[in-house]
Amino acid sequence: MRERILELALAASGEGADRALLEPLCLAAEGAWLTRLREGVAPEDCGEALPCAAAFTAAADLAAGGGGVASFSAGDISVNLEGGGDRARRAQGLRLAAERLMEPYVQAAGLWARGVEG
Repeated sequence: MRERILELALAASGEGADRALLEPLCLAAEGAWLTRLREGVAPEDCGEALPCAAAFTAAADLAAGGGGVASFSAGDISVNLEGGGDRARRAQGLRLAAERLMEPYVQAAGLWARGVEG
């Protein structure tokens, strides 16, 4: 499955993607999705959703490497990073697609509190 994830992540990242950086991102993304699987759900139960979600997550992490900042100023100095906002939007879209793919198989992300008196 790891080769499949890397293959999909390279395709999702586009031409010129840094394979050396993408490989560990793929491993981390796969591990993150595996830890979120609901009890009783095996990786095989997810079909192609798991490799696609892991690939999209890794590609999003790679895209977000630019920080997603379009411009900033510090005192008299202004810096404009063309495409910074585009990278952030692309990363967000990939993450949302990964969440949608895995929704039937994983626990919800985030903090949920039930029956907690506050």
